[in-house]
Amino acid sequence: MEKNVSTWDRAIRVLLGVGLIGATVMGSIGAWGWVGVVPLATGLVGFCPLYRVCGCKRCAAKS
Repeated sequence: MEKNVSTWDRAIRVLLGVGLIGATVMGSIGAWGWVGVVPLATGLVGFCPLYRVCGCKRCAAKS
């Protein structure tokens, strides 16, 4: 898998994912907060399947 998510995008995804999961565990939001697993996983891995489908590439091209 080629990485297609930039460093800043990955950081935002990880923070968003952890925030949603944390809010769910604390009981602040409902079970829908477990959707935070998706941005957390894509942020940690550095690959977003949706970016591939739509042709987006946020990483700088490597030579």
